[in-house]
Amino acid sequence: MEIMEIVKFYKLGGWFMHPILFVFAAGLAIALERFFYLVKTNRATNKMWSQLAPMFKANDLQRVLKLVENLNTPLAMVLGYGLAKHSANKKREVVESAMQEGMMDAMPDLVKRTHYLSTFANIATLLGLLGTIVGLIQAFTAVSTAEASEKANLLSASISVAMNTTAFGLIAAIPLLLIHSYLVTKTAKIVDNLEKAALKALNLMIRD
Repeated sequence: MEIMEIVKFYKLGGWFMHPILFVFAAGLAIALERFFYLVKTNRATNKMWSQLAPMFKANDLQRVLKLVENLNTPLAMVLGYGLAKHSANKKREVVESAMQEGMMDAMPDLVKRTHYLSTFANIATLLGLLGTIVGLIQAFTAVSTAEASEKANLLSASISVAMNTTAFGLIAAIPLLLIHSYLVTKTAKIVDNLEKAALKALNLMIRD
């Protein structure tokens, strides 16, 4: 579609197009924020582990603790919980339990707001359908008072306009669902990386 055709399409859809556009814009804003956060977190996790791995292998836990305390990342939180328990009790199950607690505390920051994307996609679809239904009701009401010769053309034009809201609702919903799926997958990969790093750290901290 050209720009003018898109503008015409939007105007013909009626006022239901406005809330659909708002929902779509809000979803895109959340998607961008989550994407950049997850990319930043993934890079920080990889960089941090590359710094910590030699320290763990050298059993230099004091340097590890100092680095962890100065960083604000999910991996730093998980390892911080484990190191705090390790200093008081070096049993593997105790340290592992502490790291699991740290993982649970880190998870909300990784997944927050992502679920809104699927909700917004559903809302956009439902708004499109509602707009179409309202448009059809108005169309049949208008046709009932029109001349017989004009009814067919008037009904056809009105239905075409009403269907624009359904189309726009789907145009908004489909990308939001795809982005939601992508972000969920990316989050799962980051969680896997955190768990792998925590397990490696645990094995290096507790050496039989």
